[in-house]
Amino acid sequence: MTRFVAMTAIAAVMGSAAFAGNVSEPVVEPAPAPAPVPVANYGGDWTGFYLGGQVGQLDADASNGATGDDTSYGIHGGYNHDFGRFVLGGELEYDATDVNLGGGATVDSVARAKVKAGYDFGKVLAYVTGGVAEADSSLGSETGEFYGAGIAYQVTDQWQIGGEVLEHEFDQFGNSGVGADATSVSLRASYKF
Repeated sequence: MTRFVAMTAIAAVMGSAAFAGNVSEPVVEPAPAPAPVPVANYGGDWTGFYLGGQVGQLDADASNGATGDDTSYGIHGGYNHDFGRFVLGGELEYDATDVNLGGGATVDSVARAKVKAGYDFGKVLAYVTGGVAEADSSLGSETGEFYGAGIAYQVTDQWQIGGEVLEHEFDQFGNSGVGADATSVSLRASYKF
């Protein structure tokens, strides 16, 4: 009988509130992940298509000793992609001018296909550029190369202003045997889409 009483007592204690609960493992909630630390990027956003105009000065020195200069004005359009601090882009540009080289020789226009690479300083983009240029003159057309540098400033998210200096080399216009080196300096304004 003692055994029966002992078993009943053990069963009563085991069924009491002190031992009540679930027999499964307790669920432990994972700690929340720490918030990511924001990375500061003080660069601007230069990615996008843009269209604009420019006005400047074109100085030409022909291989026959003739020189001339005149105002140039035109349009440009292109696309830039901002990789953080590095910006890469391409552009097409057309300038009309009337540079008189003497003896009836004139340079009438210059068209350019550019590649641009620059550094994003925030609202300022400093870049180098180069590519192929075609000059149309009274002696004929000539395709040459050019290189240069420029700077652009974001006035707003859409509007940009800047300046550019380009050096051109043209071997020979038409069959004239006359080539030219030319320097252009321009002020530019662009709208980014």
